[in-house]
Amino acid sequence: MQIYEELKARGLIAQVTDEAEIRELVNTGKAVFYIGFDPTADSLHVGHFMALCLMKRLQMAGNRPIALIGGGTGMVGDPSGRTDMRQMMTTETIQHNCDCFKKQMERFIEFGPDKAIMVNNAEWLMKLNYIELLREVGACFSVNNMLRAECYKQRMEKGLSFLEFNYMIMQSYDFYHMFQTLGCNMQFGGDDQWSNMLGGTELIRRKLGKDAYAMTITLLLNSEGKKMGKTQSGAVWLDPNKTSPFDFYQYWRNVADADVRKCLRMLTFLPLAQIDEMDGWEGSQLNQAKEILAYELTKLVHGEEEAAKAQEGARALFGSGAQNTENMPTVALTDEDFTDGAIDILTLVAKSGLVPSKSEGRRAVTQGGVMVNGEKITDIKQSYTKADFETEFILKKGKKNFMKMTLG
Repeated sequence: MQIYEELKARGLIAQVTDEAEIRELVNTGKAVFYIGFDPTADSLHVGHFMALCLMKRLQMAGNRPIALIGGGTGMVGDPSGRTDMRQMMTTETIQHNCDCFKKQMERFIEFGPDKAIMVNNAEWLMKLNYIELLREVGACFSVNNMLRAECYKQRMEKGLSFLEFNYMIMQSYDFYHMFQTLGCNMQFGGDDQWSNMLGGTELIRRKLGKDAYAMTITLLLNSEGKKMGKTQSGAVWLDPNKTSPFDFYQYWRNVADADVRKCLRMLTFLPLAQIDEMDGWEGSQLNQAKEILAYELTKLVHGEEEAAKAQEGARALFGSGAQNTENMPTVALTDEDFTDGAIDILTLVAKSGLVPSKSEGRRAVTQGGVMVNGEKITDIKQSYTKADFETEFILKKGKKNFMKMTLG
């Protein structure tokens, strides 16, 4: 099976501009393609993960990826999929986030001469003269067509700023610029980027009289139609300091039964034949499939050693009779966390990261959702001294969220 056919079989392809041409380019290793990543945070998250895996798959098939970091477009903010305007960031924050992205991408993509390229669109967008840009590309965009684009249409009720209205032009200019300077002939992105991507292919056609191509990736949605990669406490990050390897593993271990095989196809590099064999799996076999999914994805993001630790820690916590907590995620308390030699349960739960705030911790405790060493805690005034942490101290919230608390 060639790479384009494999992408289809895995359910990764949503929309394409010219299927025959795109199939030919990627199957023969002649695609020079880019995917853009706006630096809206200091870490990539699960929403970026599928794009990184697609880049890896296509590079393995002989195609050349361009990872475009949006240092310029990040100054404006993409309105796609948003109900409100993104918070404006300083140039220093944007640069810091760009640097963080680069380190994470290097785990997935091989950069170097004749390999993948990493560029920052601030290099050309920040140098543009507004009047010159209007004269060069302004006539190529129909305001009527732009307003019909899904990314703008959903914002018209609450109000679309002129700042964001320019985003499509900037993204299109990126494709136009890289087509001429880097030989980039294709753009890939999430399915919510379709309108912006068509803007780029149309700009190249109108200005240069040449063809360029676009393909969107299926959005990673669960069986309820909601985007995957979100938890109660926020996004699932690829940075181990923001989402630990154990928590990353647990996120995938806990996916719904209806979603596990889809995630295996779309996100892992396991052979399709092996995944197809799981189609009839039920009950305990589905739990085995979830373990395979969680291990494979944790290995991709954090390496084999961390994946093995996370799996062992999860099995110790949730397996039958196993008591090994060596690889359980741990938070160390400092002297500053204690007041008059004690720490109360609400401070402790918030410090553990199992809840985003003390108010959430209060709700969890009063509803009977917090346990210490297997004992349910319902008194919000319950407190502990340093001596309590000299032996094993396991904090649990709900059925599947654990944290080992220690003294630093």
